Amino acid sequence: MTTHCPYCALQCGTRLTDDGAGSTRVAPTDFPVNRGRLCQKGWTAPAVLTTADRLTRPLLRGADGRLAESDWPTALDTVADRLRELRERHGPDSVAVFGGGGLTNEKAYLLGKFARVALGTSQIDYNGRFCMSSAAAAGNAAFGVDRGLPFPVTDLADADAVLLAGANVAETMPPLTQHLERAALVAVDPRRTATARRSALHLQPAPGTDLALSLGLLHVAVAEGLVDQEYVRRRTNGFPAAARRAAAWRPERVEAVTGVPAGAQREAVHLLAAADRAYVLTGRGVEQHSKGTDTAAAYLNLALALGLPGTPGSGYGTLTGQGNGQGGREMGQKSDQLPGYRSLTDPAARAHVARVWGVPPESLPGPGRTAYELLDSLGRPGGPRALLVFGSNPAVSAPHAARVVDRLTALDLLVVADFVPSETARLADVVLPVAQWAEEEGTMTGLEGRVLRRRALRPPPPGVRGDLDVLHGLAIRLGQPAERFPADAREVFEELRDATRGARADYSGISYPRLDAGEALYWPCPADPPTAHDGPAPAATSAGTPRLFLERFHHPDGRARFAEVDHRGPAEPTSERYPLLATTGRVLAHYQSGAQTRRVAELAGAVPEPVVEVHPDTAARAGLVDRGLVRVSSARGGMTARVRLDATMRPDTVFAPFHFAGDARANLFTHPALDPRSGMPEFKVSAVRLDAVPDPAPDPGGAPDDSGVPDDSGVPANGGGADTGGGAEVGS
Repeated sequence: MTTHCPYCALQCGTRLTDDGAGSTRVAPTDFPVNRGRLCQKGWTAPAVLTTADRLTRPLLRGADGRLAESDWPTALDTVADRLRELRERHGPDSVAVFGGGGLTNEKAYLLGKFARVALGTSQIDYNGRFCMSSAAAAGNAAFGVDRGLPFPVTDLADADAVLLAGANVAETMPPLTQHLERAALVAVDPRRTATARRSALHLQPAPGTDLALSLGLLHVAVAEGLVDQEYVRRRTNGFPAAARRAAAWRPERVEAVTGVPAGAQREAVHLLAAADRAYVLTGRGVEQHSKGTDTAAAYLNLALALGLPGTPGSGYGTLTGQGNGQGGREMGQKSDQLPGYRSLTDPAARAHVARVWGVPPESLPGPGRTAYELLDSLGRPGGPRALLVFGSNPAVSAPHAARVVDRLTALDLLVVADFVPSETARLADVVLPVAQWAEEEGTMTGLEGRVLRRRALRPPPPGVRGDLDVLHGLAIRLGQPAERFPADAREVFEELRDATRGARADYSGISYPRLDAGEALYWPCPADPPTAHDGPAPAATSAGTPRLFLERFHHPDGRARFAEVDHRGPAEPTSERYPLLATTGRVLAHYQSGAQTRRVAELAGAVPEPVVEVHPDTAARAGLVDRGLVRVSSARGGMTARVRLDATMRPDTVFAPFHFAGDARANLFTHPALDPRSGMPEFKVSAVRLDAVPDPAPDPGGAPDDSGVPDDSGVPANGGGADTGGGAEVGS
């Protein structure tokens, strides 16, 4: 059976086989993005299907405070009764929903509909807010539409030069590197990552100074005559204002702020400008800041000045992280959006979607809180008193994680749909066991805007239901007509096609039969493709739009917009008490909060615990030794981990992976300051201190529980969080 890997947004093609005795094997297919390759995570993905602590019965918290097994009718009745009671007493916004970027398109769509129709709440957002929101905001402002890569991944194979800013693809998306073998790479990263080691040029700025660096690169392009003036004149607006901002950022000033040599800045821009085919790509390192939208916009400015977006063989893109990070943000689980990227504040959009849903437009609530704001409001006066979580584990993945756990425990009702007892599930009043990736039908949308079929190899274990079935059952109990919330993925997709018809992310021309026939379908894929000049939409064919912007951008005048941005420092500067900069990220063996990968013996064996990377001089000043224990602390809290001495690290910077739980959670020290436009938290830079920790003798009883919450649930503690639906969590 052919399907796609459950992890990142590259969505590598795979073939699953079942030996009939419960053992599943995986092999790569010659799908364009992976061309017969898989990373270590993809090769071991089937191991998660048979994890020993799989939940197969609903759990209810009893009067004794412990979770105990129940049955589905009782569990769903309990949830519906409590939700109805809270809504009647405190209003519809007293209940909230938190979704995930690993949910299928169908589940993300129905979850948004459930929140706004069955619950009537405005309080819905998802963990993709922690992943792509800054890039989405910048892309929408510049282009009028946001698609991670507005061109197929395979186009990169012909590139002469690629600038990768804040993207360590050699560890996060290893099969992607085969498409970059021809290009001269410019890596922008505070660390000398595996990707940076492969690059022709490595720019190593201090965490939190990315915006200054990108302004400096634009300064070089303008000052040294490298701007594509014809492209700028013909296809863009706003260049003079952006250039004036960059004029103050001479390379020498940028060097003083970032630490990147002025000569290296000039070399990077000249390398891009001299290439016949060049790309600028950004990742989470650029975006996960309280100024992430401005920083992404500044890199967009550079790409526009060089004439790259919408030029055949060149372009700008952002490397989407979660498996359905693209589709998940298009289908309406984001606080301010309706399906198809329609705005919740647009009367025409509300009317269209309300017609599809069979409800009055005025019954749809307005925009609610963004993800961290929502989590931080739980249980507070005026905030939600109940939360339903699908495909996420915010007890581990949210910034300032200790505060988020406090908020979760303050709720009157916490309901978690998951496949194992995750850290968030351990706090829940009701836990609903749901299907995994190889047990469900649906669609995903990869980072290049291509819609993909997820196929079921086998049914879920007895007692486990799909998320669509859970939403169907709850909606009926809340008084909704059964047909309004279908439990069949194909039926949901047919409705989704209608809901997105005519929208920026138009899926109306996509169907299961076309996908099953192997067609390559990229949104926008309208049922009736427009002509090249039919309104602001890009020209589309019956196969959709593999390459956006070749003729026009999505603004009404068809022109891209430069952004007028300027540098500002991190929300939290260093101090005498917290003199170092901490940044977080991923390692090759693990994915997101580690919920799936820490359950795979091969991956857990490769990286069993977090390792904090520190320059030897920095370690010496703090009294640290290689492989010794260190406490990384900020004003909010801290994590404990092993030390790895790395002479390539900046002396002012430490790095910690975010895949681990309990006292090893990097998000215990991360900062919750939010980007004012995107709602993105500042995951990538925190002021910290390092303190040596005595190394205790090994525990003869075995590995410690790292769940991070008290084990009073009656559920076995196993030290892992879950990514419902395949890779739903995001930590940074």
